[in-house]
Amino acid sequence: MGSERTEIRKRQMATTPETPGAAQAQLSTGNRGSNACCFCWCCCCSCSCLTVRNQEEERARRTSHELQAEGIPNCEESPAPTLEEVNAWAQSFDKLMLTPAGRNAFREFLRTEFSEENMLFWMACEELKQESNKSVIEEKARLIYEDYISILSPKEVSLDSRVREVINRNMLEPSQHTFDDAQLQIYTLMHRDSYPRFMNSAIYKDLLQSLSEKSIEA
Repeated sequence: MGSERTEIRKRQMATTPETPGAAQAQLSTGNRGSNACCFCWCCCCSCSCLTVRNQEEERARRTSHELQAEGIPNCEESPAPTLEEVNAWAQSFDKLMLTPAGRNAFREFLRTEFSEENMLFWMACEELKQESNKSVIEEKARLIYEDYISILSPKEVSLDSRVREVINRNMLEPSQHTFDDAQLQIYTLMHRDSYPRFMNSAIYKDLLQSLSEKSIEA
């Protein structure tokens, strides 16, 4: 008799439905697996990988907004170039870079090739050389490094590894000449690569033609 009761009790337990708590726990576990992100098994709102992903997305949006707000930097103040000056730009790259009007015209061309940062970096280095206050030098050197040397900057200029090593050593004690090697390399790059195309560009030819026509009319 006792054995029969035991058998009946086992059958009842086997056919008894799960309690609501157990079913809810199973549902919760199932949802957790389906919502798990690609980096970890959890799905909680404080998941570290989701936090990192959200931070990266926010940083990308912020960077895009800042670049749009920044716009195109203002050109140097300078009088309109004369026909003689514009003709002199064709004689050498040095003569082009000596005048603010020449640098502005060249910057306009570099902007069309998405390489304006080369001129901006060169000009920032020239400005740094004019400083004598140690704290100002250190601050400007830091800004130049962040804007044009750092691989994280959208305005990073193209430098070889040797020059980058020199800069990293110089940044331990920044001076007016911290970026001299880099500045020379970028100057050479603009001279050999961009300057010949500028001389054949519509920007230069249109300016030259305009000044020539004005000279004839006068």
